[in-house]
Amino acid sequence: MKNKIKVVELFAGVGGFRLGLEGWEGKSSSTNYKNPLEKNYEVVWSNQWEPSTKVQHASAVYENRFGIGHHSNQDIATVDISDIPDHDLLVGGFPCQDYSVATTLKNSKGLIGKKGVLWWSIHKILSEKENKPKYLFLENVDRLLISPSAQRGRDFAIILKSLDQLGYAVEWRVINAADFGMPQRRRRIFILAYLKGTDIYKSLNKTKAIEWILEDGTLASSFPVTVENSLSPKEFDLVGDIVSISENFNKNGKIGLFENSGLMINGKITTIKTKPSYEGKSIVLKDIIQNGEITEDFYINAEDLDKWNYLKGSKKEIRKNAEGFEYNYSEGGMIFPDPLDKPSRTIITGEGGKSASRFKHVIQTPKGLRRLSPVELERLNMFPDEHTKLNGITDTKRAFFMGNALVVGVIEKIGITLCEKITKKEKALV
Repeated sequence: MKNKIKVVELFAGVGGFRLGLEGWEGKSSSTNYKNPLEKNYEVVWSNQWEPSTKVQHASAVYENRFGIGHHSNQDIATVDISDIPDHDLLVGGFPCQDYSVATTLKNSKGLIGKKGVLWWSIHKILSEKENKPKYLFLENVDRLLISPSAQRGRDFAIILKSLDQLGYAVEWRVINAADFGMPQRRRRIFILAYLKGTDIYKSLNKTKAIEWILEDGTLASSFPVTVENSLSPKEFDLVGDIVSISENFNKNGKIGLFENSGLMINGKITTIKTKPSYEGKSIVLKDIIQNGEITEDFYINAEDLDKWNYLKGSKKEIRKNAEGFEYNYSEGGMIFPDPLDKPSRTIITGEGGKSASRFKHVIQTPKGLRRLSPVELERLNMFPDEHTKLNGITDTKRAFFMGNALVVGVIEKIGITLCEKITKKEKALV
């Protein structure tokens, strides 16, 4: 492509969005980095800052893989907007936090959210950039659609309303990577936004909302879905400004108003529950396992096996809290060891380290039971092998990175479709 789509990557972690859009050394994640990926995107600026640690490990890994040029390791809330170059596409996996609005200021350009809530850093860029990015591509945990518990969906409503006020139409979908043949059961919400005046916005505005959600949209084209015949979409307007939505949206509602797929344009919401439609090949846990390359410290000692069995097993027992109050505790058992003939469970940030854990992956090998290696965890997120390997970075920290990361293959597929929609008119003129 002659003119690459310029990208700014926020909350970059170790670069999952960048790998999905640019590939690695020109190769595609969906082919295990063997076949070329057309390089239509160029990350022109990135930011990674971890407030809870003095040593910025994730940023160090990012710089090691992609270089220090155009990368910022500064608290995004303190970055001068003029230091962020103009770009076409803003991407990022922003944290799930409490998005409620703290106050408004008469002389400010926008709303001031609670301090430290990173959604408002995105909002600030969109508000203050003279040349707003034409497209947004964001990722979050799926509970965003139902948080907080007292106002189910309020946080997502605040995000949608603020984007509406900034001139964007928005589509979203909760996608489980394993439902589309990828190696990990990782469910996340993906959000795409299109600025008024772009060809995609114009096309969306002319299309019936339900057709965009199910057939014509970027997400539907990337990851096909179906619906039950009996299901009809919910439709409602986001009434009021952000402050009133923050205070009143779905107050005391028992269930959320947002389904796993939806669209917002001009403040009107259309949302429906969809299910994946995929009949291709699936990658399972055994497909990503390293053979004969694992050091002894990943194997479980016989004397620790009882701890693992207890933590993985079902429980019905009386426990005592810090105040000495006794209560009944129960939980179901987990398959132990993890089945090799299915996609893996979701990686969490506590995956690393030798200690026994209910949530860490354990597999059976000819040599015995063992935990997953950093490379295997990288493969489950469709990263290149040894992507996070760097002097001073422990295996536990590498596992933490993958617990925070996204499945690169999802980004790649959506990125390819988004590029096709952006350049459709350009190709027609050639």
